[in-house]
Amino acid sequence: MVPRLLRLSDGIAEALVAADIGAGLVSYDLVGAAERIAVFRACLDPFPARPFELASNLLLPWSNRISGGGFHFAGRFHPLAPNLPGERFPNHGNGFSSAWSTASVAPERVELSLTSIGPGPFRYEARATYALSRGALTMALWLRNLGPEPLPFGLGFHPWLIRTPRTLLQGKAKRVLLEGPDHLPTGEAPLSSRPEWNFATPQALPMGWINNAFLDWDGCASILWPERALALDIVADPPLTTYIVYSPAGDCGFFCFEPVSHPVDAHNLPGGPEANGLVILAPRETLSATCLFRPRFVR
Repeated sequence: MVPRLLRLSDGIAEALVAADIGAGLVSYDLVGAAERIAVFRACLDPFPARPFELASNLLLPWSNRISGGGFHFAGRFHPLAPNLPGERFPNHGNGFSSAWSTASVAPERVELSLTSIGPGPFRYEARATYALSRGALTMALWLRNLGPEPLPFGLGFHPWLIRTPRTLLQGKAKRVLLEGPDHLPTGEAPLSSRPEWNFATPQALPMGWINNAFLDWDGCASILWPERALALDIVADPPLTTYIVYSPAGDCGFFCFEPVSHPVDAHNLPGGPEANGLVILAPRETLSATCLFRPRFVR
C-alpha cells in the first residue's frame, strides 16, 4: 500500500506527513532560501519506509521501554508484549506504528486522529497536529483515556536530526539516568558529576554511544550546526520535562533529541509511575503536549 502523504508549506518551510506510518514526519525542510535545507533528517524513500526511517515519530501512550513484561498499577499487573523485532521490551507504545486518519488539512496545518484498542490495557483516542508558521514547526499531541479504569499515560516526540562533526547541543537539565546493557536505567547521577553530558551550555555530542534520559529539563533547548550556519531552537511545554539523547556514534550522521513526559521504564521505577512523570488519567480524562521547533540562520 502506498502511504498517504500530507504536505504542509508556508513558503519558508515544508513538512511532509506519512499518515499511514504512525503519522510521522517524512521531512521538515527550509525552502525559502536558494536551496532546500533539511532541518530534520529526511526519509529518502517513504514508500517502503519503516517508522524509524522517518524524520520524526510520535510516541504514545508512552515513551521508550517498559521492563518486566508489563507493569503493576492499582494492585494489578498489566502485561505488555514486545512490539519491535529484536527488542526484549515493549517500546514507544503503538502510535508510531499505527495508521492514523486525516481529520483536517490546510496549507499550513494538518490534524490526524487515532482510536486504539491496546496495547495491553490501554484504550485511547488521540489527535496529532502539525503546523507551520514563519518556518517554525509546532507538533502537538492530545489523547483521552477510553478505558474503564485509571492508567498511567505518557507522550513524546522523536525527531531524527542531522549530525555534523561540529554539531552542538544545549539543553539545561539537572539529572541524567545511567543506562545498562539492556537500555534500561541503572540509576541516576547529577549532571555536575558528568561534565561530558552537561549540555547547560552548548556542547559537542559524545563521540561514542549515548542513549540517556535527562531529567528536570526546563523545556528549552538549542541545536547548532556551525558548518551549516543554522540553529534550531526547541521549546516544549509541560508535561515534557525530560529529554532523551540518542546517537550510536560520532560518524553515524544523525542523533535524536526526544522531548518526552517521562524517563525510560517510568512505569517500573522506584516511586511508581506518577512519581516518574507519567500522568494518571481516569476514564475520559485527557493529556496533551506541544513542542515548537524554530530554525534560524546564524553567522
